[in-house]
Amino acid sequence: MIVPRYRIGNSTIPGAGRGLFILEPVASGSVITAPDAIDRTWTWNEIDRDEKLRAQAHAAARWFEDRYTLSPDWPDECFVNHSFDPNGLWHLGFVFALRDLAPETEITVDYRHLLAPGQEEDFTDAATGGKIIGYSWQESLARSTRALASLLTYP
Repeated sequence: MIVPRYRIGNSTIPGAGRGLFILEPVASGSVITAPDAIDRTWTWNEIDRDEKLRAQAHAAARWFEDRYTLSPDWPDECFVNHSFDPNGLWHLGFVFALRDLAPETEITVDYRHLLAPGQEEDFTDAATGGKIIGYSWQESLARSTRALASLLTYP
């Protein structure tokens, strides 16, 4: 589920195809996307061992630990593109705004949080040319938890 109003359009990222653009301001720390309609997860080994699931591995996203969702039907959330300097934070299936975002901002996240540990994307980061290689679960959770905690204020 995408919380703010949005549109899908041509990405501003070279080679990325289409992207997801918000149509209204989003405050830092706000939820941009939230999980919905997730009825099943698989381990990476289950995906790798099953021919049908393996054919959908390009649509896998790490949910937690060694559990992945598959979205071969490409819901609009799939148009969130990668950046090493993202404006969205992937944390346990949610995407939070890392800063205040203006209308027409293209939403990006760091795909290293979504990939299997050591899994390498078949493209590189458009800005740096760096390889995009999945974090371990522990590193992903530690990084995203610290980043989320720094966004949230509590009296």
